[in-house]
Amino acid sequence: MKIVIIGAEGDVGQAACKELQTRHHIVRAGRSSGDVHVDIGDRASILAMYDKLGQVDAVICTAGNVHFGKLSDFTQEQFMLGLENKVMGQVNLVLAGLDRVSDGGSFTLTSGILDQEPIRMGAGAATANGALAGFVKGAVIEMPRGLRLNAVSPGLLDVSVSRYGSWFPGHEPVPARRVGLAFAKSVEGAATGQIITVH
Repeated sequence: MKIVIIGAEGDVGQAACKELQTRHHIVRAGRSSGDVHVDIGDRASILAMYDKLGQVDAVICTAGNVHFGKLSDFTQEQFMLGLENKVMGQVNLVLAGLDRVSDGGSFTLTSGILDQEPIRMGAGAATANGALAGFVKGAVIEMPRGLRLNAVSPGLLDVSVSRYGSWFPGHEPVPARRVGLAFAKSVEGAATGQIITVH
């Protein structure tokens, strides 16, 4: 399969690439790195990416920005960062890709566990993750041509502990390999409309 992975250089993206690259043709995409550049916060950039790629069999997105901060200091604009970038960026990847993905192909989005297991300063991320879960459940019943749609919801990856571990007190890190397997389950399996949680 020809699979485009947006956010391929991040920890989650690397886990997906490592698991799938031995069996499939992977096209790495990112804002400033990869085989093709795309800014998911810009619909025109998403359309340009699809135009450059042509037909693909699967789309994986592991990108998306959110703001972390104290709830009492949050502004509407900071909440909107997650909704406009992480949520609508991934939603637009699906909407713009409905006629760019092969029959029976798939979209796999990335949310995260903070809407299920919240942390301090994570309300923006929790809101975005919950919205993505709602989109997957609501959109899957209208997907054309046998297209599938899932989201992977990973906990804190073991490879990310040195940078983010202090934000996740009491959370047991998940092996990056298990996160990669979750993406394989979504792309290579038959599941659709699922939030594949890894914790």
